[in-house]
Amino acid sequence: MTGGRPTAGRAAKTPLAVTMGEPAGIAAEITLMAWRAAHAASAGSNGPSSAFFTIADPEALKSMSGRLGLSVPVATISAAKEAVAVFEHALPVLPLTLAAPVRVGFPNPGHAPAVVESVERAVALVSAGDAAAIVTNPVHKKVLYGTGFRHPGHTEFLAALAGGGEAPVMMLACPGLRVVPVTVHLPLAKALAALTKDVIVHAGRVTAAALRRDFGIAKPRLAVAGLNPHAGEHGALGDEEIQIIAPAVAALRAEGFLVTGPEPADTLFHAEARQGYDAVLCMYHDQALIPLKTIDFENGVNITLGLPFVRTSPDHGTALSIAGQGIASPASLIAALATARRMFDARAKVSQGALA
Repeated sequence: MTGGRPTAGRAAKTPLAVTMGEPAGIAAEITLMAWRAAHAASAGSNGPSSAFFTIADPEALKSMSGRLGLSVPVATISAAKEAVAVFEHALPVLPLTLAAPVRVGFPNPGHAPAVVESVERAVALVSAGDAAAIVTNPVHKKVLYGTGFRHPGHTEFLAALAGGGEAPVMMLACPGLRVVPVTVHLPLAKALAALTKDVIVHAGRVTAAALRRDFGIAKPRLAVAGLNPHAGEHGALGDEEIQIIAPAVAALRAEGFLVTGPEPADTLFHAEARQGYDAVLCMYHDQALIPLKTIDFENGVNITLGLPFVRTSPDHGTALSIAGQGIASPASLIAALATARRMFDARAKVSQGALA
């Protein structure tokens, strides 16, 4: 399955597809809030700069809007192409029907088929060129696992729907920092065992290609973090830098990439250091996420690199404990929507040879 080739002329007219996410969590309310923020921002202008629609249960959205007093009009559409016109006065929804009413804060396994179908339909639409990109709301993976879902998470599911191929790579981004965890959701001991030259090289190739294609950076600069304190202190504090990371850096350089490292992680993320690279390859999950969430907790965006289409997501979970209380922030979803649009536009320019 391949994504529709973007063109600059289509970029402003093609809406983004937002998936339903876990119905008992905060996905519905932050989607409603994101539409309200976009609508307010477009007041007095020529309309919203980037329309989106959601693939969800319209009745559940209406119920949440009423519960929180958001006064967001919800309009059912029959095709993605209707979303741009509808978006100016209502949140467009391609309807899915949930098997049972939503009990906020309490996931229902009976909702799992609709949650999965929302993602499948989004991929079909973006692959056909009817949606510009996919923005996925957070899901409750344990509930999905209990109903036979076979994938570790969104990333692997999206890769399978896209037709497989090389493993996709996770990037987390906020203004001023992009990080790529080379090993992701693994216990630390297993992450260390999984760290190899090949996985680092793969992450570097995919990241550099994405920085060029999706972010418009003609000559991407990568920094590679060390694993041990002080990047191993020449072997005194560990030899992974010597045996694994430095050979990966050398291999990437040999392929023509601009790469530095292994760099001591404790000096890699301050403001001056961040001016020297476009993204950092980190060796394990928290090495990447701690600096990003410290710098900008609310506006972080999860991006999947290496797919034939653009996919972003808020950098948070379902937040069941605060769902339906009106205190969830839509900031990360709003940032994910804006990032998806920018990435789609960048791909459009690259496809037309606008990037030197």
